[in-house]
Amino acid sequence: MNMNGANSHDIQSLLSSSARDFLIRSNGDQVKLDSLKGKIGLYFSASWCGPCQRFTPILAEVYNELSRQGDFEVIFVSGDEDDEAFKGYFSKMPWLAVPFSDSETRDKLDELFKVMGIPHLVILDENGKVLSDGGVEIIREYGVEGYPFTVERIKEMKEQEERAKREQSLRSVLTSHSRDFVISSDGRKISVSELEGKTIGLYFSMSSYKASAEFTPRLVEVYEKLKGKGESFEIVLISLDDEEESFKRDLGSMPWLALPFKDKSREKLARYFELSTLPTLVIIGPDGKTLHSNVAEAIEEHGVGAFPFTPEKFAELAEIQRAKEESQTLESVLVSGDLDFVVGKNGGKVPVSDLAGKTILLYFSAHWCPPCRAFLPKLIDAYKKIKERNESLEVVFISSDRDQTSFDEFFKGMPWLALPFGDARKASLSRKFKVSGIPMLVAIGPSGRTITKEARDMIAVHGAEAYPFTEERMKEIDGQYNEMAKGWPEKVKHALHEHELVLDRCGVYSCDGCDEEGRVWAFSCDECDFCLHPNCTLGEDKGTKDDKSEEQNPSKEGWRCDGGLCYKG
Repeated sequence: MNMNGANSHDIQSLLSSSARDFLIRSNGDQVKLDSLKGKIGLYFSASWCGPCQRFTPILAEVYNELSRQGDFEVIFVSGDEDDEAFKGYFSKMPWLAVPFSDSETRDKLDELFKVMGIPHLVILDENGKVLSDGGVEIIREYGVEGYPFTVERIKEMKEQEERAKREQSLRSVLTSHSRDFVISSDGRKISVSELEGKTIGLYFSMSSYKASAEFTPRLVEVYEKLKGKGESFEIVLISLDDEEESFKRDLGSMPWLALPFKDKSREKLARYFELSTLPTLVIIGPDGKTLHSNVAEAIEEHGVGAFPFTPEKFAELAEIQRAKEESQTLESVLVSGDLDFVVGKNGGKVPVSDLAGKTILLYFSAHWCPPCRAFLPKLIDAYKKIKERNESLEVVFISSDRDQTSFDEFFKGMPWLALPFGDARKASLSRKFKVSGIPMLVAIGPSGRTITKEARDMIAVHGAEAYPFTEERMKEIDGQYNEMAKGWPEKVKHALHEHELVLDRCGVYSCDGCDEEGRVWAFSCDECDFCLHPNCTLGEDKGTKDDKSEEQNPSKEGWRCDGGLCYKG
C-alpha cells in the first residue's frame, strides 16, 4: 500500500476528454468536472469480479456517510466488457462514473495508476495529490474512521489500536460509540457490563462455511456443559454473514449472545484479533485481557477439559498429550468403540489387532484430488518394493471422497486396506494428525507410536528407500546422497542456459533439460528458476531422475489444489 503522496494530478485533465467535461450518475445525469470538490476516490472495479461485488457495498456504506459532509466523491472506472454489464453494476452505486463509452480515458487511468488487480481504490486529495493507492485495504480495515485517509490519520489509527491492545478491557472490545450491548437469540439487548468479570469467548463464524457449521454443534455441547456446571463463561457470536436471514437462522440455533447483524465492529474486531481462519474462538479472561487467540482446535480435541483456557491449562493439556503419545498404540489410533476393523479389497473386515507390530501408513487422499492421483503410482511402487523385501508394512486408505462410487473407483486401484467409506473415525483421525491438505501420509511404527507425518515427502523423494521412515533412516539416506555428489563441480556452464548453474540440494523438481522429474540434487539458476538434473548437466546417469509427473486437473469444490497438495477451502 503506497501512501507517500508523491504524485499529483490535475483532476479535470485527468478525468476529461476532448469530447467530454463531465461525469455521469447511474440515472444518466451529467455532473460537470469543475463542480467536484474535496477528496476523490477512483474506484477500479467490474461486475464480473467477485471480490469487487463484495467490496462495493462496504464502500457504498462509507461513501453514504461521508458524502453528507460534501468532502468526498467516488468515481467508478469500469473494467466491464460491455455497456449492459456496466449499467447493471453501476445502477447499484451511489456515486459518479467515467462513461463506459470513453474507453480511452478508462485505459489511460488504468495505465497511469498501474492497476494490476481489482477492486482497486486510489484516493486523491482536493489538489489531485495521491494520498493512497491502497484505498481498498483502508476502507476494509478502518471504514469511515479512516477518513480523511491521510498518512497521519492511518498512523493515528494504528497507534490507537496498539494503545487499545495495551489497555484492553471487555468494554473496549465489545462496545462502540453507538452500542453498549450485545443481543440474545430472541433479540433482547444485554448490557456488556453484565458480562464483565466472566471468561468470554468471541466466536467468529460464517454459517455458509462448512468448517464453522461442523464446529458449532461441538461448541454448543461444551458451552451447555460449562453452563450446567455453573462456570462463569459466555460466548458472543461475531457473525461474518452478509445475509440477515442466515444470521438469524444461525443465531437461533445457538444458546449464546451475539453482536447485532452486520455490526460495524465486526471488521474492526477481525482485524484487531488478526483473524486468519474460521472458525475462531478468541478467549477474553475475567480481567478483560486476551487469554488465547483461538481455542477452536482445543475445544475439538479436549472439550470442556480445555476450560478455563489459561496458559496453565494448556501446559497441562500439552503434558497429557505427550503422555498419550508416549503410550500410543495402533489400537488407540484406529479403534473407536465397535469400529475395530479396516476393510480389504473384497470388502472383508480385517481386525486392527492383526496389524499390530507392523509399520502402518495412514494415507489421507481422495479421487477428485489431482496431486493425490499423481502421488498414488509412486506410493504403489514403493509399497510393492517394500513388500517384496518381506518388510512388515501396511497402508490404510482414509478417503475424503464425496460418495461411495468415487471411493470404490479410487480404492480398486490400491493394493492395500482402507477405512470403510463414511467411517466416523476419519474425522477424529484428521483432527488428531491435523490434516489440512491431501495427500498426507502418516507413518505409525511397530510400537504404535507416530514416527512422522511427512512420509509423503519421503516417498516422493526417496521411494521405497525411505522405509521405515525414521529419522535415523533419513540420516543414512542423507549421507548416501552426500557421498554421491563427491567430485561433482560446484558450478558449471551449460549450453541450455545463459547463466552459471550452481549445484543445489532440493526436493522434487522438473528438469528444464528433459522435462522429467528429478530429486535431491540439481544444477540450478535461482535468478531464472532453471534446473537441470546432474545427469543432464554432466552427461552421466547420476541416479536423481524420476519419470513420473503430476497430472493437472480441476480441484473439488470446497478445496483448493496448489502445487502438490489440495487444501480445505
